[in-house]
Amino acid sequence: MLRQDVPPATLYVLATPIGNRADITVRAVHVLHMADVVAAEDTRVAGHWLHSMGLHRPLLACDAHREQTAIDGIVTRLAAGQRVVLCSDAGTPAVSDPGARLVAAVRAAGYRVLPIPGVSSVTTAVSASGLVGATEGGFTFHAFAPNKGKVRNDFYTALCAAPLPQVWFEAPHRMDDAFDLLASLAPNRSLCIARELTKQFESIVTLPCSEAPAWLAAKPERSKGEFVLTLGAQAASALQEADVQALVLAQLLAKELPASKAAALAAKHYGADRSNVYEAMLAQKTA
Repeated sequence: MLRQDVPPATLYVLATPIGNRADITVRAVHVLHMADVVAAEDTRVAGHWLHSMGLHRPLLACDAHREQTAIDGIVTRLAAGQRVVLCSDAGTPAVSDPGARLVAAVRAAGYRVLPIPGVSSVTTAVSASGLVGATEGGFTFHAFAPNKGKVRNDFYTALCAAPLPQVWFEAPHRMDDAFDLLASLAPNRSLCIARELTKQFESIVTLPCSEAPAWLAAKPERSKGEFVLTLGAQAASALQEADVQALVLAQLLAKELPASKAAALAAKHYGADRSNVYEAMLAQKTA
């Protein structure tokens, strides 16, 4: 095995498995063996998987509500030369889970932050989607979709108007609403639904957004679990005649209405593709 340096007075940002515990890395186990304390998003979850590996380490709560109050104590531990491991319930801390404020504070205090990489639900889903590659120009990651109201609708409107592949998390109890929005806003774009990644009931399916509501309704269990969604790139196609006519009308309507509403009304009037019209409006606005 390669030599593993585990310097003292260091904060280790450690990725944990997202489902299958066998995905823990050898390096992560070694660091946990050397840790003086583990700062965890949920101490119960961390204690359970540590125990499953035969590890017993002091635990410190560092969730979204207690991260700020935990900072001083962790910096004090680092000043004493301790090794502090930061972990979330699953995946990599300080991305969608708590930890960014702690990392920034530790760096500001002059102590080392050492990442211990591992499983990521985002890259796991993207790698199995077939929708993102070297020629697509990358993808945009959004974390969790907003839960309700205008902010949620605006999020999905912008998501479906973006040309690059889009990746985000969605809560199981909002999947029916999410799929209805996607089917309405981007019916022809490909959608990869990655559910319960690396777990016993993992499922990964790619289909047009228009088929997503029916897929979800086909089996009750499909609305349960944790979801990572990948929306394929916008198809590069010229505007059809109806789209051009709708674009002219939409630009007039946009003087009094939000762009998304203007595009929807104009597209409906001319029987045009709403996504094409809206994307063209955004392109002209930024040109």
